Amino acid sequence: MKVTLRDRRQITLPRKVCEALKIEPGDHLELQISESGDALIIRPSRMVALDALRAIQQALAESGITEEELLESGRQVREELVREKWPHLFPSHGVPK
Repeated sequence: MKVTLRDRRQITLPRKVCEALKIEPGDHLELQISESGDALIIRPSRMVALDALRAIQQALAESGITEEELLESGRQVREELVREKWPHLFPSHGVPK
């Protein structure tokens, strides 16, 4: 399919492209230039987010860390950061005022 780049650097995506990508007016798209630099890759942003989620899931599976272990680690790191930034909120016995 061919499209024309208009004066304001805009293109109109053909209906068939929109239907194939399941995109509608107002949807956000990710644009990427191919590694060879001679092609434009257009993907719905939701697909980019899903790919990132799959990569995270794969990394977790390969590492052997469970989702609960990851969440608990995040909680611990957040608590440490809060204690460092606002130590006055935590008396010596560790209970917030």
